[in-house]
Amino acid sequence: MTRLAYLNGQFVPEESLSVPIYDAGFVQGVTVAEQLRTFGGKLFRLDRHLERLRRSLEIIRISGIDLASISDAAQELASHNHKLMAPGDDLGLSLFVTPGPYSTFAPPGPHVPMIGMHTYPIPFHLWNDKYTIGERLIVSSVRQVPNNCWPLELKCRSRMHYYLADREAREREPGARALLLDQDDFIAEASTASVILYRNGEGFLSPPREKVLPGVSVGVLEELAREMGFAFLHRDLTVDDAHSADEVILCSTSPCLLPVVSLDGRPIGVGVAGAVARQVVAAWSRLVGLDLVEQAKRFAKRDLT
Repeated sequence: MTRLAYLNGQFVPEESLSVPIYDAGFVQGVTVAEQLRTFGGKLFRLDRHLERLRRSLEIIRISGIDLASISDAAQELASHNHKLMAPGDDLGLSLFVTPGPYSTFAPPGPHVPMIGMHTYPIPFHLWNDKYTIGERLIVSSVRQVPNNCWPLELKCRSRMHYYLADREAREREPGARALLLDQDDFIAEASTASVILYRNGEGFLSPPREKVLPGVSVGVLEELAREMGFAFLHRDLTVDDAHSADEVILCSTSPCLLPVVSLDGRPIGVGVAGAVARQVVAAWSRLVGLDLVEQAKRFAKRDLT
């Protein structure tokens, strides 16, 4: 059995998946995308990712995409490729849509959207130790893309700002990642992750929903927090708010939750992974039926052999 990918309605051998050099997704970076992962081989919150994809397609005026068929294909693809993995391992799934050929470069012919999916082993080695030692953030001079460039609810592949921000962060502190502010100096997000603060007596604090990409993982965190009796509030957050927080957490698809232990070289809280972050990681583990930390530790070496 061979690993498969999906392209324009067909399952194909993974190695044959390709995007033409004249596709608008390559030429102009016009690609909307969703990143998902499995737990126990099952795609997590697929419906919410597809709803966000629906809105992204609406924003860039791509119509006629059958999301029900994409849902079926994503589940079939994940199931097939997961069977090729070791027991207990999981995979990520990348789903992308482009407008199709870029007319100036493309040969004559029908111009229809390109829809693709592929899977990959989750790169646990990139963060397996971060559950305990934590992430370090640097406030970057590179800002979040303002809402008047494209709507913040658009999930797209145009991420030059992440690249530049992370490069700056690593130059200032090797191994750190970037914290991006918006045009008004409020916290927007980290590179590829949502930023959540925690304050004793106040609860979890997240940027206003209308000012950030609607994070699927943030939604899960909010559900868990409320079930555990924590308040979850949305409001503008400053760098000073982060410095004075008891805990800071990054939230994203594959790691789910990672504690932040320092910002610009200054410790968050006592400078180690906090008790609340550990509680929520445990709650997330119970939700998905596996130990996030143990799985990451177990399969981190797989990526390095």
